[in-house]
Amino acid sequence: MTKITLLATVAAIAFAGPLWAQSDIVGIDALDDRLDDIEEAVSDDMARSEDASRFGNPEVKDGFSGNASLSYSANTGNSETQEFALGLRLRFAQGQMVQTIGAVIDFSEAAGVKTQEEVFVVYDANYYINDSFYVFGLARGQTDGLAVLATDTARDGFVGFGPGYRVINTDSASWRLQAGIGISYLEDGLGASVTETGYLAASRAFFKVNDAVFLTNDTDILSSDAALRINNDFGVNVKMTDVISTRISYLSEYNDSRAIKTDNKVGVSVVFGF
Repeated sequence: MTKITLLATVAAIAFAGPLWAQSDIVGIDALDDRLDDIEEAVSDDMARSEDASRFGNPEVKDGFSGNASLSYSANTGNSETQEFALGLRLRFAQGQMVQTIGAVIDFSEAAGVKTQEEVFVVYDANYYINDSFYVFGLARGQTDGLAVLATDTARDGFVGFGPGYRVINTDSASWRLQAGIGISYLEDGLGASVTETGYLAASRAFFKVNDAVFLTNDTDILSSDAALRINNDFGVNVKMTDVISTRISYLSEYNDSRAIKTDNKVGVSVVFGF
């Protein structure tokens, strides 16, 4: 009985606030981390329905802006591990030109053996000629330092550019199309590489039903000699009350190089605020 009472008291103090420093011993830190993961996943899903360029040149202040984040942890004792992560998003806007670069570096090791060594960088540039017409350029690069097999991807890159046009551009409905051409590079873990021309097209559609409901449909197409890949994301976004918002989405991913060509996913995200 004494042990049960003691644990209950410790848990109550831990929940009460920061007075109990070693909250991880009763699982509070683990719960907080998991809650953060869920909130981030829901926020990302909600953000997929937003489009900063939907109605024209997004309102971005001239000059540099952005953010960076870094985390590092090292364990000794029963386990010898290290984990390092760096995230960077930098934007430079000047008049009708907006450029953005994002980068992520992930590194980890256990018992002196590398378990993760990945770098992912994306550059995106948009020049807004007017509210209807714009041109874009993008570059993406990704490396995996632990790729050693023919089925692993050691390097994956793409560079492309093209025009975009807003077919519909009103407060209640918008539809923009963009298409372009690019070069893709793929290298496996054994060093074998393939460079080919790729053609891309995208559609972004938005329709406002009323003040509480709007629909979105985003389509991306990438065609090359290796495969035809098509992603379509349909979403229904509902603001149920001032404190509750819901998004229901249906995502289809088609790749004709796979045995089973199409994958489908249904997602439901709900945000409560109180």
